[in-house]
Amino acid sequence: MQAAIVTDSGVQVRDVPQPQPGANEVLVRVRASGLNRADLGVAAGHAHGRSGGAGTILGLEFAGEIVACGAEVPASLAPGMPVMCSGGGGYAEYAVADWGRAMPLPTRLVENNMGWAQAATLPIALQTMHDAIVTNGALKPGQSILIQGASSGVGLMGMQIAKAMGASLVMGSSTNPERRARLAEFGCDLAIDTSDAAWPDRVLEATGGRGVDVIVDQVSASVANANMRACAILGRIVNVGRLGGNRGEFDFDLHALRRIAYIGVTFRTRSVEEVREINRRMRADLWDAVEAGSLALPIDRTFPLAEAAEALAHMKANRHFGKIVLLG
Repeated sequence: MQAAIVTDSGVQVRDVPQPQPGANEVLVRVRASGLNRADLGVAAGHAHGRSGGAGTILGLEFAGEIVACGAEVPASLAPGMPVMCSGGGGYAEYAVADWGRAMPLPTRLVENNMGWAQAATLPIALQTMHDAIVTNGALKPGQSILIQGASSGVGLMGMQIAKAMGASLVMGSSTNPERRARLAEFGCDLAIDTSDAAWPDRVLEATGGRGVDVIVDQVSASVANANMRACAILGRIVNVGRLGGNRGEFDFDLHALRRIAYIGVTFRTRSVEEVREINRRMRADLWDAVEAGSLALPIDRTFPLAEAAEALAHMKANRHFGKIVLLG
């Protein structure tokens, strides 16, 4: 089969052996694969805790039809079913996923409404943001939320999930004015420019001086102390990403003064069982909205699998809005 792999000369599409499903896995004929920023690190040889290095097949999410199931896969999944999945090796004609990370899609939805490309944009964003907002951020109906890095695909989904879960005020940040202007399309009530040092004052003003209840932070170091200024007493900050740096100053006194719960999350140290539970909770809360098409992401551009390196270069240039997708 054809797959985009890491080589000493960069990402190349080559013939590689087709994977075989393990006892708890499904084998999927991949029709579309979503790109994620973490793929850039793997492509550069920085796997950040994931398996990596020369020969690694890229890709963390994909959509297609099940062609085979392992012996211990539940009967709710069967060959011929359209699914969207999270899992490794998605930049390929075939990929495997743990059964708990494969989400069946009604055939009518794929054919008439969603399409393979849209399906491939959803697994990582849905799982990551439901876990951050609902499970770890403990957002309750009527509370306020700020998504740092809101113009990313995951950020755009986070604002939609917050609205769906009953947030009274959804704020999102972007330092790019064109992207900031579009955040309202995805549920943002107040767009924040974090390049303006006074941005926490805007959040405090919007929340009547009390601060925001939940911050989902994909930026981290460069906004850490300002986040705490903007956060409510007993608020929650969920550290999802570190686009602004892995290390920075941290005002421990402000953290204590506002009694903030500062929570770190990642999928890299989670067990298979934990990820299955994340997926189960997400589906329980959001699947009706997914099937109705009310949770969706814009597709910036599609590339054929053969142009995986060009697709990654497009992502690295950081001029896109929404998701980049490979079509198989």
